[in-house]
Amino acid sequence: MTSFIRQINKTAASLYNQAKSTPSGKAGSFTTGIRILREIFLLSRPQETDIHQRMKPSRHLSWIEISRSALFRNISALGRMAGNRIMAVCVKANAYGHGLPQIVGLIAKHPRVEYLTVHSLEEAVACRESGWVRKIMVLGPIATQNLEAVLEYDLEPVVFTREMLTRLGKISDRTKKRIRTHLKLETGTNRQGITEGELPAFAAIYRKYPYLKRPWGAGMHFANIEDTTSHEYAEYQLKNYRRLVAAMGRMGIKPTLRHTACSAALMLFEKTRFDLVRPGIAVYGHWPSKETYLTYRLQGGQNDIVNPVLSWKTRITQIKRLPANSFIGYGCSYRTTSPTRLAVLPIGYYDGYDRSLSNQAYVLIRGKRSPVRGRVCMNLMMVDVTDIAGVKLGDVATLVGRDGKEVLTAEQLAEWAQTINYEILARLSPSIFRELAH
Repeated sequence: MTSFIRQINKTAASLYNQAKSTPSGKAGSFTTGIRILREIFLLSRPQETDIHQRMKPSRHLSWIEISRSALFRNISALGRMAGNRIMAVCVKANAYGHGLPQIVGLIAKHPRVEYLTVHSLEEAVACRESGWVRKIMVLGPIATQNLEAVLEYDLEPVVFTREMLTRLGKISDRTKKRIRTHLKLETGTNRQGITEGELPAFAAIYRKYPYLKRPWGAGMHFANIEDTTSHEYAEYQLKNYRRLVAAMGRMGIKPTLRHTACSAALMLFEKTRFDLVRPGIAVYGHWPSKETYLTYRLQGGQNDIVNPVLSWKTRITQIKRLPANSFIGYGCSYRTTSPTRLAVLPIGYYDGYDRSLSNQAYVLIRGKRSPVRGRVCMNLMMVDVTDIAGVKLGDVATLVGRDGKEVLTAEQLAEWAQTINYEILARLSPSIFRELAH
């Protein structure tokens, strides 16, 4: 850790001196600032630490396995649904918990994907650092003082405020370079988005800054296309979207690319696909919801078009025998009713295993279910292996994935935790080692 801190200090000092030597207000000083932020980001990313690079996968106490073949099959299946539309794969939230560098590295080998979509500037830069040379759309906000990075890293920002578009216009005119912008239209989600009444002001900004030209794209996000089998509200939003795009055309800012389709929209409704589709969770082999799956099957869709990419595993680090009437864990929330063989696992809520799974979930050991006993701790959890023969120190416990005939899914964990599969996946700690598998 001491050498790690020294490395940060040394890098920061070096780049700071470069920044001081650059005339104030010049683009170079901004670029140096971005480099400082990026260097610190790289140095502080847990999954890139030397210890992970030195350790073989078999030496890790917990790890996540990423299936190349499942990822590629999912992309190909969704690509067939998309037809000739451009495909933009979402890798925000550390690629839905799968590991951004690993997933980006794999997607780069698949020719069907033209875009990545991310939430933040930091994620976009990480994609470039991971070797991605194709297009990147930034869906979320970017701090005004960091907008120069849009040109630096060749990004396409999604715009939803006049202040952001004005700043981009100034940068574009000053550098005499076009910035491809996408407008986020408000159709009923009432989150990020531009209302119909605000469009004339945005059109005026495009006219004021000629190098911006016109929006490269216009998108929206559905509020209620996943969690229901009744899609009247999605139809309402789609109608609003068409009206707003038509208004953009009348104002002289007709977009080149129209895009509305998330995973659920892509899988269910051809009319949402327009020019570009933006699948997210389905790329990683998960249905957006039970309702999406049901609607798709009722429409005659096949059962296994996507398959999970991720498995999560750990190893038993201690085994102990407890007599009847022994309490387990914090709060004494579980009490044994008979002699019990208990296994300790080095996983806790810090790693993304939700505390609400205490005393109700199970893991898979030697192809059998092993119930969680006691409260899930910050870094540890306990499971009952009394009825599993031959369990020994170092045995693998599967938290998500397959072991023999048994399968434990992110959806099952989400049901126990009373949440959604998105959250189970996105909260997986970046510090867990990611291993590429077939």
